[in-house]
Amino acid sequence: MKKIPLPTTTARATATATVAVLALAGAHVAPAGAAPSAAPAASAADDAVTHSDNERVPKGAAWTQHYFPSSDGSGTELHADVLLPEELPRGEKVPVILSVGAYFGHSGELTDEKWKKTGPSARFKDLAEGGDLFERGYALVQVDLRGFGGSSGCLDYMGKGEQADVKAAIDWAAKQPWSTGKVGMYGKSYDATTVLVGNNLDQDALKAVVAQEPVWDMYRLTRSSRVPKLGGALAPNTYNQIAQLPPLPDDQERYRKNNQYELKHPECAAYNTDNNLKPDPEDPYWRQRDLAKQAEGSDTPLFFTQGFIESNTTPEAMQEYLAGHQGTERGWLGQWDHVRGNERTEDGRLQMGRAGWFKEVMSFYDQQLKGIDPTTDYPAYAIQDSTGTWRSQSTWPLSDRSADVPLRDGFYVDRGEPGGSASFLTWSEPIEHAVRVTGTPRIRMETEGIGNVMAKLYDVAPDGSAVMFDQQVAVADASGQVAVDLKSTDWQLAAGHSLAVEIGTVQDGAWIDTPTGDRIKVTNARLSLSVDDPADDRPTEGKRSPYLDTYVKAYTTKELAARPPSFTVPMARD
Repeated sequence: MKKIPLPTTTARATATATVAVLALAGAHVAPAGAAPSAAPAASAADDAVTHSDNERVPKGAAWTQHYFPSSDGSGTELHADVLLPEELPRGEKVPVILSVGAYFGHSGELTDEKWKKTGPSARFKDLAEGGDLFERGYALVQVDLRGFGGSSGCLDYMGKGEQADVKAAIDWAAKQPWSTGKVGMYGKSYDATTVLVGNNLDQDALKAVVAQEPVWDMYRLTRSSRVPKLGGALAPNTYNQIAQLPPLPDDQERYRKNNQYELKHPECAAYNTDNNLKPDPEDPYWRQRDLAKQAEGSDTPLFFTQGFIESNTTPEAMQEYLAGHQGTERGWLGQWDHVRGNERTEDGRLQMGRAGWFKEVMSFYDQQLKGIDPTTDYPAYAIQDSTGTWRSQSTWPLSDRSADVPLRDGFYVDRGEPGGSASFLTWSEPIEHAVRVTGTPRIRMETEGIGNVMAKLYDVAPDGSAVMFDQQVAVADASGQVAVDLKSTDWQLAAGHSLAVEIGTVQDGAWIDTPTGDRIKVTNARLSLSVDDPADDRPTEGKRSPYLDTYVKAYTTKELAARPPSFTVPMARD
């Protein structure tokens, strides 16, 4: 699902919430005392179905269905759709591309799609076709998380239950008679987040993972330092509804029975909804879902994408996750919204701007799952900054200098709307030569008063027009101390431009803030920045993302009140 940002705050908030609800996927947890019914360890496969039998089966594939228990001893039974190469000789083994998620139900991904005949989900038909999976000798296995599709149990929003499902799916796929025992995971959005879980589990059979636009920490998907996000508040109900999508009349009896579990256990939806409203990031519920922290010491080869300016699965906790990950990394990072590496606009332009997604993905899998050396020298990281140009790097972030800059003291009234004393600004001196702000900016400040805090960074041109390129929300409480990470970014300031920092009340409907009306005094504020010199860039292939122009247009203002400069942006070179 995609979102085009709109010029008005209200419209942007509505669109953001809609995309967060529809394009992600994430509400799952088994309530205490609600143990699903026991199930046999596995089922015999039905006779394989091919495209000639059922048009829902991809060409070149043979489809079977299977059932196996989750790994937590709860009795939860998981359902898998298995697609093997149609012409696979008896006794031959193939590596497995595995996806585990909420969107593989036979009646539809997000809603009842009114299919006349059951069949495997087409969610990753693009991978099967674009990657020539079956011709290249791979299996594609799509496993329903608990509570979804043909799996029993209560949905569990990336908690221990879902983590157990991922573990069981990896182990099951590795042990099948048609499997080489080597598994790679693949996904986008919610099933990209289960990919991160797979990496964290340290399973020997998992040899490579590919995650497009994942969630790095589940708490930060729903809240910003206790301030709820609109999309996060709406998501639980949406995933409760996905979990209750009906089976099809010709689905297997076992599938239909598992599918009805949520309807017979209304406590599942209630538990999911109630827990997602917990505000404390230190609550055990959220600590269990801090995937960035759990990544420490992990080493599965990882290939991922992340849009810096996307509004759904935003780049929060990404740098923490990557710092903990010790294995091979490859990434496409840039200026796009919530899209896949192969997606195109209606007029045929690549949404990310870089060609060759499936070619590079399959080269990655070939190397890690088959031991085939790449024939192309791909960069570890291909990165597009705000100029729309691409560069290659050995890692991310890569900076020439990090420094703290002091911001001026000021005050604002937590009124929940712009105008008047709603915020104050600090401006830098115009910079002498281009510099890139990269990594994860951080703001620390001392406060008096109780209320909400919104921090924004602006790229200000000499004519006064300013593009808001980063923002974050926090809470000023009785401790008098605020420290908040903004979203990770990769934004280039041109020579002659200034950096402006705005601190004030929440002025964006993407958050559900509760204004206190208090006067918030801010002192000793400091902005931590990492900067990089664009002159050192090593260019790589790629075009400007179409979404970048849309974003700049939507987030440009000429109403930023100019202030005398009070700090200097750290320069990558003197």
